[in-house]
Amino acid sequence: MTDPFRQSCSAPSPDQGVAVRPEVSPAQTDSVISTPRRLLLKVGAAATAVPALGFPHVARAQANTIRIGHLTPRTGFLGTLGEYAVQAADLAVEEINAKGGVLGRRIELIKEDSVNPQTASTKAERLIERDRVACIVGEISSASALTIAQVAQRTRNLFVNTGANSDALRGSNCNRFMFHVESQNSMYVKTVGRALLAQNRVKGQRWYSLTADYAFGHDLVRVARRFMDAHGGQFAADELVPTDAADFSAYLLKIRQAKPDMVVSNLAGVQITNFLKQYAEFGLDFPVAGFGFDTAVAWGAGQGNFFGTWPLVWHHLIGTPGSQAFVQNFSKKYGKPPENQAWGDYISLQILARTMNEIKSTDAPAIIAHWEKGAKFDVLKTREGYFRAYDHQLMHEMYAVEALRTKDLKNRWDIYKPSDPVPGPNESLEVIAATREENVCNMPA
Repeated sequence: MTDPFRQSCSAPSPDQGVAVRPEVSPAQTDSVISTPRRLLLKVGAAATAVPALGFPHVARAQANTIRIGHLTPRTGFLGTLGEYAVQAADLAVEEINAKGGVLGRRIELIKEDSVNPQTASTKAERLIERDRVACIVGEISSASALTIAQVAQRTRNLFVNTGANSDALRGSNCNRFMFHVESQNSMYVKTVGRALLAQNRVKGQRWYSLTADYAFGHDLVRVARRFMDAHGGQFAADELVPTDAADFSAYLLKIRQAKPDMVVSNLAGVQITNFLKQYAEFGLDFPVAGFGFDTAVAWGAGQGNFFGTWPLVWHHLIGTPGSQAFVQNFSKKYGKPPENQAWGDYISLQILARTMNEIKSTDAPAIIAHWEKGAKFDVLKTREGYFRAYDHQLMHEMYAVEALRTKDLKNRWDIYKPSDPVPGPNESLEVIAATREENVCNMPA
């Protein structure tokens, strides 16, 4: 039986028709049902009153370009990170097209603000059905990534997750059509956990954690508790913080009273910015660490308001030639260095372009098979990365950075000391990732 959805990751040929879908206004988005609906406008006198002469330019545009959907939050508490993602994606496409594009065709990036999980699902369907994108790249919210992945699975299209961390996306919600360039929560926890163990801040210690109250935070604190249980520590308390919370005073007063050995952030986006600012204003001196982090939110906190130990998937001080070229090109274009979310979207598009050119196909099953066989990629670090076959997580180095003291700051960007890669050069890249037992993935066909 023929699958009614698109089996390929490639742009349609001129005789496939054009998928159309009514636009959804912002006021309507929350009520949109995510069930896919396809209205095919076929070229033929019996099918439509629109003259056939109106179609050739559309067919040619689709045949001469490869469309890729970029879907990520550009508003709300993750909006700051989303803007870095969009800027990096634009830069990647410029560079790819300047080098001849993919299979002799230019990449055309179609960008959307994912807003929230329901809207993300609706827009993913629209990108696939109406805009006929080759693949979807992006997202930061784990909840939204799940809804996009469900669309990708249903329509058999490729989704490359660039910013959503939840272990569940690689475990109970794993998906054959979803791959993860962003690290999973376990990789963040185990990376910074190594640094905290070296500082003797785990065994016998009482941590007070603040956790973002949505899918990412819930998953992260679960992984953090597993780490603490394994290494002899305990949580004095864990507070769930609404994603729209701007005032942390009530939480900080509780922390002052609890007198923990360390304060741990399981926050996200501008939550971290507000927390860091207000923690400094309260004059609290308990050590701080984070299990999730984006450099942009620390930049937003202002000079002197960043402290502690934090994990990063990438940072702009990495000294490899590829990394420094990316920093130079991004800084020249945007007047600021890129941060870790920018890296995720940039490297995802570069991996996609290289793969399509190498296998001479934009077909989703062909790309999936190539990645599952262990293809390796330059990810701008000291070692190449690869997608782990059974859960589609990119295996690559991470970093545990230590904030610089205010007196050591030389500019507004270089706010931490560069760290050696984690894992070390003689270790498997997989030692910081969740094991099969820790995060069971039964990949649907």
